[in-house]
Amino acid sequence: MSQRKSYAVGTGMFIVLGFAALAYLATQTSSIANSHQGASYAVQTQFANVGQLKERAPVKVAGVRVGQVQSISLEPGKDVADVTLSIEKKYGQIPTDSVATIYTSGLLGDQYVGVQFGSAKTFVSDGGHLGLTRSATSLEDMLSKFVGAGGAADAIGGTFSVKADFTNVGALSVGAPVKMSGVAIGSVASIKADPTKLDAEVTLAIDKKFSQIPDDSSAAIFTSGLIGSQYVAIQPGGSPNSLKDGDQLVLTQSSMQLEDLIGKFLVNGSSSGANNAGGNGSSNTPAGKH
Repeated sequence: MSQRKSYAVGTGMFIVLGFAALAYLATQTSSIANSHQGASYAVQTQFANVGQLKERAPVKVAGVRVGQVQSISLEPGKDVADVTLSIEKKYGQIPTDSVATIYTSGLLGDQYVGVQFGSAKTFVSDGGHLGLTRSATSLEDMLSKFVGAGGAADAIGGTFSVKADFTNVGALSVGAPVKMSGVAIGSVASIKADPTKLDAEVTLAIDKKFSQIPDDSSAAIFTSGLIGSQYVAIQPGGSPNSLKDGDQLVLTQSSMQLEDLIGKFLVNGSSSGANNAGGNGSSNTPAGKH
């Protein structure tokens, strides 16, 4: 009986220690660990999607913890989440145009907020607001980025609409990025066929901070990489006037199809071959005959 009792006690102790070890590891791999911080100030942000972000999750700059998530709330009637960040006062020089992004630690780790510094000369003060944010990435977004789409920071501050007509939009889809100089500045809001012009009317939603785009700029549909998704690229013009909400981009370049590329390649190759033949002086047509 004593041996059985000691065996049961040993087994129970082993189970208790196992659970204690698991609890310790859980706190070390989650936002519960290292939650203590010194004097801090609050920074307000908004995200279109917070994913699995939790209160007390770390806030990091360049991978170094500078604070934690203080609160997450959703106001009635709004479709964006208000997230308050508690930043340690010794990290008080965060530029106002910095971007706050929700990341995931590793493959299945907890989520945290990463702040990428901007270039503004002014800094966020206590109670200030970071307007540029990127929400938690869903599986669909990850797949679209894998094939080369990319995305823009959520324009929580608002957008303005610009229209453009294309004879062929190819595989362009709603939500595709709008880029300028390779940087995403908005997204495709809608695509519909015009029954009168027989063209595709594309509406672009551009972040309001890019309100100085010349009104004689051009728009073209390009493909990311070889088999990536398509996006709209804007080439700035030289007009002193800027695009306004509801304006139309007159200069456009439609999507280039694979068949068109192959056809142009074959035509150029044939022309090149004919020129070379004429240059060598060889011809199948007898002299004096046409």
